[in-house]
Amino acid sequence: MSKSMIDPVTQFDFRNGMASLAAAVHVVTTVGPDGRSGFTASAVCSVTDTPPTLLVCVNQKTSSLAAILDSRHLCINTLTPHHEALSRQFGAKIPMEERFAGGSWSPGMHDAPVLVDALVSFECSLQSVQEIGTHTVLFCNVLKVNPGEASEALVYFGRAYRTISVGG
Repeated sequence: MSKSMIDPVTQFDFRNGMASLAAAVHVVTTVGPDGRSGFTASAVCSVTDTPPTLLVCVNQKTSSLAAILDSRHLCINTLTPHHEALSRQFGAKIPMEERFAGGSWSPGMHDAPVLVDALVSFECSLQSVQEIGTHTVLFCNVLKVNPGEASEALVYFGRAYRTISVGG
């Protein structure tokens, strides 16, 4: 069958397909000219370990994007199941400081807020940026890894929060 005979993938079909991919849930934070800022993200993945690099996909309408681009530093905080409410706060359209009220935070190497009890936090500097469609892809150099002590992760799968744990 020729390529021109294949129907294009619809947004509906793509989103339904993506609902079948489990993804860790993160809160990405930074400090910009207006103070602390952050958002919930599931589109985070490893690029390479040499040098340690992660990518984060950010909707261009996300209010925190400008702060990240301005500061050039961010922290990717991977959540545990008890952070579900925090994830919802950072995904809501509420004032930034209210988003931070649900967690315990410490300033990172470049002031980006680090979630004290995260599964793991990656303190990063922004290496490069690529715009694709509705999103901006951030390539981030990992400067520091802050491992946590939890043995369970919060994931998003089938349009709902789920829990996975070590050994089960």
